[in-house]
Amino acid sequence: MLYLAGFIGTVTTLAAWLLLKARGRSVRGLPGGFIIALGAYLIGLLFSGVGLEAKLGVFARDMLVVAVSGIAVMAMVARRKALGPGLLALGLLLAWFVQFQLRPTMQQAAERIELDADGELLIQISEGRQVKELNALIQEYGLDIQPAFSPASPEITQLDNYYVVNVPTAQEGKLGRIKKSLHRSGMIDWLEENEVVTVAPMPAQNPAPIQRRYGIDDPGLSQLWGFEAMQVDQLYETLRKGNIQPRKKALIAILDTGVDAQHEDIKANYRSLSAAYDNDPMKHGTHCAGIAASVSNNGLGVASFSVDNAFFQVASIKVLNAGGSGTQQGIIRGMIEAADAGADVISMSLGGRTGSVKQTAYEKAVKYAAKKGAIVVAAAGNSNRNAKDFAPVNTPGVIGVSAVDAGLNRAVFSNFVNDIPWAVAAPGVDIYSTVPGNQYASFNGTSMATPYVAGLLGLLKSIRPELTAREAYNLLQSTGKETKNTRETGRLIQPAKAVGGLR
Repeated sequence: MLYLAGFIGTVTTLAAWLLLKARGRSVRGLPGGFIIALGAYLIGLLFSGVGLEAKLGVFARDMLVVAVSGIAVMAMVARRKALGPGLLALGLLLAWFVQFQLRPTMQQAAERIELDADGELLIQISEGRQVKELNALIQEYGLDIQPAFSPASPEITQLDNYYVVNVPTAQEGKLGRIKKSLHRSGMIDWLEENEVVTVAPMPAQNPAPIQRRYGIDDPGLSQLWGFEAMQVDQLYETLRKGNIQPRKKALIAILDTGVDAQHEDIKANYRSLSAAYDNDPMKHGTHCAGIAASVSNNGLGVASFSVDNAFFQVASIKVLNAGGSGTQQGIIRGMIEAADAGADVISMSLGGRTGSVKQTAYEKAVKYAAKKGAIVVAAAGNSNRNAKDFAPVNTPGVIGVSAVDAGLNRAVFSNFVNDIPWAVAAPGVDIYSTVPGNQYASFNGTSMATPYVAGLLGLLKSIRPELTAREAYNLLQSTGKETKNTRETGRLIQPAKAVGGLR
């Protein structure tokens, strides 16, 4: 509230000051009021939860508006006949700015971004430098600095130069000072916060049953309204009549809470990378795995885009704990592990609001995955906001996924993807899929939309293994279907047309 009140006070006192001065009237008290209001604005912004880089951007934006408002008032004074209508128009514009720009800024700030208590920072040590050169800082603040990542192919990435910095509890109040000291050391190329990500299944209603059978016998097909929206009947017909054969069995890696490897409708398509990943105490990862790669035409549960189960298999990498929480470092480790295991698609139904304008660790992980032949897909998020403020979906090279409902409207919870370079849409409301213990349930979320896209990419990569992320996005975009608000959602994937576009 101090931020909003300070901004409004700054603009109004400046406008009053300029108006009265132009008319030769006393401005006593207004300069002081302007300074007080500006000070309140700065204090409100300084103590908001917005990250440093974002603070600078917000400050520049707001001061530009203040300056333009002042110039506009001076122009109105010069043309007295336009003063009344001009002030009214300016007031309406400022009211719009406060409602749709300032309030969302503070709403995001109110949701404090949590950092990993066991490793608050990620730093990239400059090439040729060693951690021991930071010993003075380590001793001053009691820091613990350990390698963050261990890629199998360090020669193609700088991720092996990243370290995680654990700040002792007693020093956490000095985090800002520690960050400045690390920057000033001259021994690091980059520093970013190791943010915590949390997901939770969003319960949904079972959708109205559909009658189409698609030529397969999975009983849960009647619950898959998304198959109609994506015209999966045409996909199956294309695969059968076109005699399309996979050149490889693609691997889709689900980075999540784990997967129930013994689920009746997953196990025949499942490849275990570690026994520790083959269980799912939260249900979220198993639900995603079933959407992406459930066994089709087995008389059980649901189905995937692989009509005869010859095109892809699914694997799990656990990057979130039983409570659905994980860290940026853990997610990037999972991306590296998936790429090193030969994943063709890395599916991440996760993410969170970020306080950083740029996160190079995610960028380098996406580039590493691409060099290893993987396409990375991530959920847009479920906050009904701009996905550009959420990671990892805002990372260059990632295909972001928004959610649509049965009417092809942007789901009420789905973040909008206007500012995400590569983004598409998939069904994400009332999505019926697998959950642990040979059970099935419906959930909502961009988490559910993401594995639909991952499943399609797995299908495409099995047919054309050399397909790149850019080529894949262009294909999904050119063959996709308009939604009720395509600008906010991206185009709805159409699997049959995408497969046809490979020819």
